[in-house]
Amino acid sequence: MFEKLKTKIKSTHFVENYGRMLPYVRPYWFRAIVAVLITIPIGAMDAVIAWSLKPYMDVVMVEKSAGATWYIPVLIVLFSCLQSGFSYMATYLNTWVGRKIANDVKIDLFDKLMHYDAGFFDKSTSGDIIFRFNNDVDLACNGLLSNMKLFTTRLFSSISLIFVLFYNSWQLAIIAVIVLLGALYPLTTVRRRIKSTMDKSVFSGSAVVTHYNETFNGNRIISSYNLYDYQHQRFQETLRSVFKLGMKMVQRTGILSPLMHFVVSLGIAAVIWMGSHLIVTHQISAGNFVSFIAALIMLYNPIKSIGNNYNNVQMSFMAMERVFSLMEGLPKIGDKAGAKQLQGVKEGIEYKDVCFEYIKGKPVLKHINLRVGIGQMIAFVGNSGGGKTTMVNLLPRFYDVTSGQILIDGTDIRDYTLKSLRDNISVVFQDNFLFSGTIRENIMLGNENAGEEEVKKAVTGACLDEFINSLDKGLDTYIGERGVLLSGGQKQRIAIARAFLKNAPIVIFDEATSALDNKAEAVVQQAIDNLMADRTVFVIAHRLSTVRHADKIVVVNYGQIAEAGTHEELLAKENGIYASLYKAQLK
Repeated sequence: MFEKLKTKIKSTHFVENYGRMLPYVRPYWFRAIVAVLITIPIGAMDAVIAWSLKPYMDVVMVEKSAGATWYIPVLIVLFSCLQSGFSYMATYLNTWVGRKIANDVKIDLFDKLMHYDAGFFDKSTSGDIIFRFNNDVDLACNGLLSNMKLFTTRLFSSISLIFVLFYNSWQLAIIAVIVLLGALYPLTTVRRRIKSTMDKSVFSGSAVVTHYNETFNGNRIISSYNLYDYQHQRFQETLRSVFKLGMKMVQRTGILSPLMHFVVSLGIAAVIWMGSHLIVTHQISAGNFVSFIAALIMLYNPIKSIGNNYNNVQMSFMAMERVFSLMEGLPKIGDKAGAKQLQGVKEGIEYKDVCFEYIKGKPVLKHINLRVGIGQMIAFVGNSGGGKTTMVNLLPRFYDVTSGQILIDGTDIRDYTLKSLRDNISVVFQDNFLFSGTIRENIMLGNENAGEEEVKKAVTGACLDEFINSLDKGLDTYIGERGVLLSGGQKQRIAIARAFLKNAPIVIFDEATSALDNKAEAVVQQAIDNLMADRTVFVIAHRLSTVRHADKIVVVNYGQIAEAGTHEELLAKENGIYASLYKAQLK
C-alpha cells in the first residue's frame, strides 16, 4: 500500500539522546538552564501544601486554636502564586529554546537533504521527506526541554514529597516508596512495546501526506480521468491502516495507566490501614496522618497518568534517534579526499567501459565507450528505456557509475569536486522546474551575480525578449508555483535563459522540445541553437529532425551503443536502426 523506508535506528539511552542534542542546545544554554532550574521550585513547592496541613490539623482541628495558624492559608496562596509564575516562565522558555533548536536542526537537515543523491529521492515519497525531515524534528526538539521540564519537576516534587512522608512517619513512608517503585516498573517495557508500532505509524503518516501532495500536483489528471473514486479508495485504505496502528498503540500502552492506578490504590489502602493503627497507638498524630495522606496523593496522582506522558517521552526519543540517523548518514555521492577543481573543459569527455544499474543485478548500461571532442554536439537517440537519459545523468553525477569511468580531460569525474563539476555543466530538462517567484529570479538562478546587461543578453539568446516585452511587469512578473501561469514553451525558454546565464562549457538537453507543439518547438529550437554555440552539447532527442546536424548521433538500445555516426553515415546503413527510425518518423 505504501513504501516502507528501512531506516536503521540506533538504540540509545536517555543521556546519549540529550548528549547528541548538546551542540544545538549550546547557543541557547543560558535560557535552557534557566528553564530547567525554574522547575526545581515548581516541584519543590508541592511539598509546602502537604507539610502545612500537619500544624493546621494539630492546632486547629485538635486543639481548636485558629489564631496560631493564621499564616498557613496566606502561605499556601503565596506559594501557589509563585508556582504558577514559575510554571509560566518555564513553559515560555522551553517553547522558545525548543523552537530555536528545531529551526537549527531543520536547517542542517535541509542542507543534508539538498545534497542527497538522485537515488535517495527515487526511493522516497514527498510524505516520507516531510515526516522525516520536518515532523520528526518538531517532535524531537519540542519534546526535548518539555521532557526535561516534566522530568525535573516530577523529580524534585517527588523528592520533596517523599521528605514530607518520612518527616511524618517513616513506617508509612517505606510502604509508600515500595508501592511507588512497583507502580513505575511497567514503564520499563514501554519502549519495547511501542518501538515497531511507532515506526509503522511514521510510515503510514507519511503516506497520508503523500496523498495530499499527489492530489495537489495531480489535480488536473484526477479531474480529467474522473479519478475521484480511485483516489478516495486509496486514501480511505491508508487512513484505515493509520487507524489500526493507532489502536494497536493503545492496546500495547493503554493498560499502563489503569495498572498504575490500581497499584497506587493498593498503596493508599495499605497506608490508611497502617496509619489507622499508628494513630490509635499514638505513634503519629492526626496532623501527621493528614499531612502524610496529602503528600502521598500529590505524589501518586501524577503516577496514575505518567504512563501516557512516558509514551510521549519515548516517542520524542525515537524521533530524536531517527533525526540523528539522517544527520549521521552520508550521501552516496560526494567529494573524495583530495578532490580537485575542474577549471573548464580543454580536451574532451570520454565514457570508458561504463556500466550502470539502478537495481543490483539489472544492468541499464553495458560497457559504454564514447569519445566527445570539445565543441561537438552529440545526440542520443533510440527507443524509450534504452538508457539515453541515464547516460547524460551520469555526467553531472546525479548517479555514479557502477563500473568503468567517465573522464573529463583524462581525469575521472569522481576526482573533481562535485561543485566544480556541476558548475561546468548546464542541464535543460524536458519538464524544467521553476520556483515560485518572478521570471527574473528564476533566470538569475544560473548566475546570482549577473548584471542587467547579462540578463538581457540571456533573455535575447533564449528568444524570450518578445514575450517579456508583452508583460506589464516584464522580468518581474510573478509566475506562480512551478510556473503554472506559463506555457510549456515559455517555461523551456526561461530554463534556456538560465542556462545561458550560467555560461557552462557543457550543456545537456534532455528531450527539451518533445512536449511542445510545432510552433513552440520552432522558437525553442532557435533558442537551443543559440545556446549550443561554442559549447560541448549532449542532446537526447525524440524528434530526429532536430539532430540531423549533430557531429555524432549515437543510437542507444537496451543499454548498449548500437550505432554511431553522422546523420548521413547512419542513413547509408542498410537496415540500420537509425535509418528505420528516421524513415518511420518521416512517414
